Amino acid sequence: MAEQLRQAPRPSVVYLSFQECTGCFESLTRSFAPTIESLIFNVISLDYDDTLMAAAGDAAEAALTKAMKDNFGKYVLVIDGSVPTGAGGAYCTSGGRSAVDTLREAAKGAAAIVCVGTCSAFGGIPFADPNPTSAWPVTAIVGDKPIINVSGCPPIPEVITGTLLQFVSTGQVPDLDEHRRPKAFFGNTIHDRCYRRPFYDEGKFAKSFDDEGARNGWCLYELGCKGPTTYNACATIKWNGGTSFPIESGHGCLGCSEPGFWDKGSFYAAQSSAEWGKGGAPSPRRVLEVGGAAVAAGAVLGVASAGVSRLRQHRSEQNTADRDKKEG
Repeated sequence: MAEQLRQAPRPSVVYLSFQECTGCFESLTRSFAPTIESLIFNVISLDYDDTLMAAAGDAAEAALTKAMKDNFGKYVLVIDGSVPTGAGGAYCTSGGRSAVDTLREAAKGAAAIVCVGTCSAFGGIPFADPNPTSAWPVTAIVGDKPIINVSGCPPIPEVITGTLLQFVSTGQVPDLDEHRRPKAFFGNTIHDRCYRRPFYDEGKFAKSFDDEGARNGWCLYELGCKGPTTYNACATIKWNGGTSFPIESGHGCLGCSEPGFWDKGSFYAAQSSAEWGKGGAPSPRRVLEVGGAAVAAGAVLGVASAGVSRLRQHRSEQNTADRDKKEG
């Protein structure tokens, strides 16, 4: 791979941010292998990223247009954040254009799309109930391009760079799981590789975050750890150059690299073993396919949102009436 990277021209990368918190790009800037500066100066040509680039306004939009035109059919499109479709896309606009329109145009000339973070991969927190902006993952909008999901909230930096490096060096989409995630990084559960696994096998569990079990590093399963149902490389690659990961720091896994993690219930309630494995929530793309075309699904979401609004209004009116009765 190193030899291929030395000989290959630096491929164009266009990085678009939509409905997100910038945490995924912040994670990318903390990559140790390769570092972000090594990546953008030696491996890829980062032709557009509105967070890192010096240009702004018209100059930035011109850079985006030029990058897509000059590298049509060859650039790698990286998407960070979900895509809100409500109110005609007005919830997320840049340069006077909605995220939906920008995504569709940018996707036309992309060789492949890398969705960085759970928001772009599965909808993430914006997609969670009640989804007021009618947010969707990229796969719900674009269906005719190779898409690689690098999920996580945020993803591990080296998983982002590793996925990009594999594609730009080989030109091939890596082997993916059922949620379009690279199996090299998402092939095992965190529970499979966790250093606390022996305590689980011995039946030793922390009962609170400050008891003897917690101090001795026992398994956090009974405190809600979602490691058994979460596929990611946190336990092996870790964070901050391999320093640690959430479980090693004393907190259970939240399952943030899985579809629908925000709506699955308490982060601190133990899961039933019946939920283990890959039989959990399907990816939002599959939900959308079951529900029909994107437009139809968007209409359903709109009706649902209106229903939620009416329910909230009814509850508010009922609470006001009950309060008036008590005061009367």
